[in-house]
Amino acid sequence: MTEVVEVPLPAVQEKIKIGNPNDLKANEGSFQLEKLSFGYDALAPDLSALTLESHYKNYLYYTNSLNKTVLGTDKENLTIEDILKKLDINDTELRNNAGGYYNHTLYFNSIGPKAGGEPIDTLASKIATDFGSFSNFKTVFKDAANKQFGSGWVWLVVDKTGVLQLSTTQDQDNPLMTYAPVVGFHGTPILGIDLWEHAYFMDYQYKKKKYIDDFFSIINWEKVNENYKATFKK
Repeated sequence: MTEVVEVPLPAVQEKIKIGNPNDLKANEGSFQLEKLSFGYDALAPDLSALTLESHYKNYLYYTNSLNKTVLGTDKENLTIEDILKKLDINDTELRNNAGGYYNHTLYFNSIGPKAGGEPIDTLASKIATDFGSFSNFKTVFKDAANKQFGSGWVWLVVDKTGVLQLSTTQDQDNPLMTYAPVVGFHGTPILGIDLWEHAYFMDYQYKKKKYIDDFFSIINWEKVNENYKATFKK
């Protein structure tokens, strides 16, 4: 006789609770988080609340790790830019944590809700001059991002002559690192797209191209323009 076993139905999955970015605070140290001016759910459907929260917590990890790495050293009172420019790339701990902190600070500073569209002000004319048009810039930026293999970043950079260029780096490197390998140009980044899987995989899975396309819907060009203008003061 066959025994009948009653199998309970799966319980209804509890709704995932999303926190508030203002609740996150780095440990005491030289470097702090770039505060978000919007909630985790503000970038949906381009980025879900769960993805943004996870990504922001990843940024917190790099911030705390950097503070721990520089504590009690001669780098504790340097700016992040000076740390990166003088970085010994053989110091893998500092390279990873300082790069991760700087890269995510720029990333979260350059995105926002009700954004997208086209560049404004001085930056708009500069992109048109150096790339031929904004449309052409989007094409070459997306192409570089789609060709990036593995974890890394694609950057819009102001090079040492003041020209806008595209650069690609692996892992948490960036074009400010004087001695780090860069495909393209060293210089000051004013915009970067995070191509690590933690930035998009929960929402896009293997549809990396769609993530790259949708990124242009959350770029805050006003902030990127401010980043560009700030390079004149350095």
